[in-house]
Amino acid sequence: MLILVTGATGKVGQRFIAGLLDDPRFSKARIRALCHNRLLEETDRVEVARGSIADRDVVVAALEGVTHVLHLATCKETPADIMDVTVRGLFWLLEEFRASATAQQFILIGGDAGVGHFYHRHDGPITEHAPHRAYPGGYALSKVLEEVMLEQFGIQYGTNGCCLRAPWIMAKDDFKYTLSFGSDVFGGPDWKTLVPEGDARRYAQTGAVPLLRDADGRPLKRNFVHVDDLVSAILAAIDNPRAKRQLFNICMDRPVDYGEVATYLARTRGLAAVDIPSQYHSNWMDNSKAKYLLGWQPSYDLERLIDSAWQYERSEDDPRIVWYPG
Repeated sequence: MLILVTGATGKVGQRFIAGLLDDPRFSKARIRALCHNRLLEETDRVEVARGSIADRDVVVAALEGVTHVLHLATCKETPADIMDVTVRGLFWLLEEFRASATAQQFILIGGDAGVGHFYHRHDGPITEHAPHRAYPGGYALSKVLEEVMLEQFGIQYGTNGCCLRAPWIMAKDDFKYTLSFGSDVFGGPDWKTLVPEGDARRYAQTGAVPLLRDADGRPLKRNFVHVDDLVSAILAAIDNPRAKRQLFNICMDRPVDYGEVATYLARTRGLAAVDIPSQYHSNWMDNSKAKYLLGWQPSYDLERLIDSAWQYERSEDDPRIVWYPG
């Protein structure tokens, strides 16, 4: 088993590599990490290739002898790069994969941006049958195109592809910083822009958290997944015959409810909450299919997600860096 990992230096790539190397089921597996801007250290089981998947020659070399592909590389809102990397790059990967004599399985990590997460209203739980519905911007469109391209290659050529669709992926202290009113906020919304400047400074100093409300005025429900649970799902999908040409929602059992977050943080840490109205929509991703077919189960619930983020202590050699746009 030789697994090509694109986006290998990201939070999912690094955690997957560590998890696979520690798993006795894959004791003989080797990894080829395709790196672009950052590099990993090579070991007896990890080799490093360098370049962009937008370059076909790079992809041809990277796929030589590969049995499995885990495709993580992506871009955020970078119009100059996003189509070259996420569409052209995936096309080259799939083209070389289908022509390879050694290729066995292609796993794509998709995203709930492809179904619009909180930008669009859903009438019921979001299952794998929900239609693609991108929100404005290039990133959501790219996640739609990725899933469709993988599906169509399976239809056209019978390739063994599997898509694990993940919502916002949390690791370390990420979740704590998704709720920050300071400039250190992780992702969006950018809370400090939604309240008066003086209030934002005060909230940041006291550790107050936003209680985001949906378009109906209720505490918003939004889906998350911890990186450890996503990695366990990837490992469960590798060489699993029930994963062939399947799409799975990989998320927590229940979406994060901002009202429940505010209540828990007030009770456990004495933090105040600030009401934030919005026109976003609550939604609920259904992970039943992954549980049934993959035998997978998330280990993080709301309390564990919060506690792990607030209790995480960074070492001096592990500064908090957000690598977006990609």
